[in-house]
Amino acid sequence: MDIVSSDRQLLRQDALTIGLIGLAHLISHFFQLSLAPLFPSLHEAFSVSYLELGSLSTAFYLTSGICQAFAGILVDRYGARPALLAGVTVMAACVGLSGLVTAFWMFYPLAVLAGVGNSVFHPADFSLLSSRVSKQRLGRAYGVHAFLGTIGFALAPVVIGGLSVTVGWRVALLSAGLSGLVVIALLVRYGAVLGDPVGHRDGLDKQSGSIPYARLIASPAIMMAFGYFLLTALAGTGFQTFSTASLIEFYGVSLQTAATALTAYLVGSALGILLGGQLADRTSRHVEVAIGGLAVCAALLIVVAGGFMPFIGAAAIVFFAGLAQGCTAPSRDILVKRATPPGATGKVFGFVYSGLDAGSTAAPLLFGALLDHHAFHLIFLAIGLLYAAAIFSVLTVSRRPQAS
Repeated sequence: MDIVSSDRQLLRQDALTIGLIGLAHLISHFFQLSLAPLFPSLHEAFSVSYLELGSLSTAFYLTSGICQAFAGILVDRYGARPALLAGVTVMAACVGLSGLVTAFWMFYPLAVLAGVGNSVFHPADFSLLSSRVSKQRLGRAYGVHAFLGTIGFALAPVVIGGLSVTVGWRVALLSAGLSGLVVIALLVRYGAVLGDPVGHRDGLDKQSGSIPYARLIASPAIMMAFGYFLLTALAGTGFQTFSTASLIEFYGVSLQTAATALTAYLVGSALGILLGGQLADRTSRHVEVAIGGLAVCAALLIVVAGGFMPFIGAAAIVFFAGLAQGCTAPSRDILVKRATPPGATGKVFGFVYSGLDAGSTAAPLLFGALLDHHAFHLIFLAIGLLYAAAIFSVLTVSRRPQAS
């Protein structure tokens, strides 16, 4: 009876931990896209170009990418829970204050500060999940974490865009910022679940302190994990940003029709993440899962690049490409955890996940150039090849189970 009771208590603790961290991840992604749906309104309100509006996103992601690697050091030294609270608070304040600006330049310091706040989430989230969730549920924990981030992206245009139509862009941003208070309250109320056991932090500091930061991130496994995120972010951002425009020209379909392919890819990816979480907990062959998913995704997108089928066939194929790619996410994160020395989870995940920001920053340059040269089929070929190239980084990470 005691064993059953203990198992139930552990399950409740795991569920609460996964739920709290997932909610924080959701709100961070929600905040990341808080301005984008308002670009048309801001374009008219401040008489600025879309290039200037886009530069706000560049300022945000560039700051986040630079700071994320260093945020991991703070997480490992001072704990993940205070970093998570600080990140939500800073981002909520910046989004809310954006609704009060009276001149366009005021958005820039808020975007930079929000980028600083955003930089803590991946190192803090993965540090907490890796240390607080039972090993047998870790794959599902990583899957739910990634899935809720995707939901945050999906909610932002609907909620903020809808509010801007009904009550104006200023109230929409103020309301979005205030929503962060709910998450902050929950993190404070149930914060004990996310705290470190007594003596745990000191023990980790001693273990991780023996490995200099530069030596840690310079290990082949960690550098190739960074490369994985860089390549997949290039591919993913390229698809999300340029696939619709490419399909319009490729197939001669309308904007609404072309956008259904992107929706199919994102839905497939979200479902794949949940499926991949279950799979990661049921198998130890995480290398094969990651490689297989990337290979299938790459092959399917290269088929689309050939233009051998009608649009509806291409839309169906990109759904399965997204499903295959999504399945790799939880196994990928488990492989990174295996390559991480004790006490260095924040540092490692902070550094490797900064590859996402780097890839997201560089993707518009690569795919924008292809689109400008009317190389519409090459968009999908390049995305497929980038996913294929990421396979080699998985092989390198898997050979080194522990950074030394």
